[in-house]
Amino acid sequence: HGSQPTTNHEFFHRLVEGTRALIRAKRDGIFEIDLRLRPYGKAGSLAVSLEAFENYFAPEGPAWPYERQALVKLRPIAGPEPFCRKLVEVRDRLVYTGEPFDVAAMKAIREKQLRQLVTPGTINAKLSPGGLVDCEYLVQGLQITYGNRFPKLRTTNTREALRLLEEYKILTRADRLRLRDCYRFLRTMIDALRMVRGDARELTVPQYDSEEFEFLARRLGYHGKSHLLVRELEQVMQDVQEMGKYLDGAAETGKSAGSRK
Repeated sequence: HGSQPTTNHEFFHRLVEGTRALIRAKRDGIFEIDLRLRPYGKAGSLAVSLEAFENYFAPEGPAWPYERQALVKLRPIAGPEPFCRKLVEVRDRLVYTGEPFDVAAMKAIREKQLRQLVTPGTINAKLSPGGLVDCEYLVQGLQITYGNRFPKLRTTNTREALRLLEEYKILTRADRLRLRDCYRFLRTMIDALRMVRGDARELTVPQYDSEEFEFLARRLGYHGKSHLLVRELEQVMQDVQEMGKYLDGAAETGKSAGSRK
């Protein structure tokens, strides 16, 4: 509709705008495409060239460490197969360098998330300590640390990555199963919260003594036993925090692995 695109860049910019405009939901935050992690965030173009993408995420580029970490989940879903393969090759070169995961940078961004995005005195199933983000950051950190040595670890699927981390003896079987169960529990809770809230962005757990929490408990199968949900949630978040021990040791282990290459 309207005037025809005059440049290649303008064409792809309009393509992104059109794709985003096609998605509609009755409630806010459901089925929303989050474009904030594109190069330069809101200040950046909706569509970028491969060269600009590579320059932004390069080790000497302006991307923050957490932005580069997010590329672990990058996977092409459409487009010419040769270009898709090239994009994945660029991702692998930028992310799986053989350098250990920057744990200090990860902890800094987690502190910022807690300070800015979590209401004091509440539990956010995604962002509070031991929440879903800590599960995902733990797995991604181990993938980044060992992905150069074990190329199969470059998978974008968290459950598959967990299985491979056990296979390569980076996680014990007991801890892999424990982290898998925590991840599954938190994912299920977040799905239920989205139904309760009607907004994918509102992931604060209701107060335990509220009717809303009772409703959440029923959706999760804890009929008349919401106290068991409280107990399990608190145990899961404690377990996830304890599993952070693997990242604390990843830097030194990663350096050792790099020296043996």
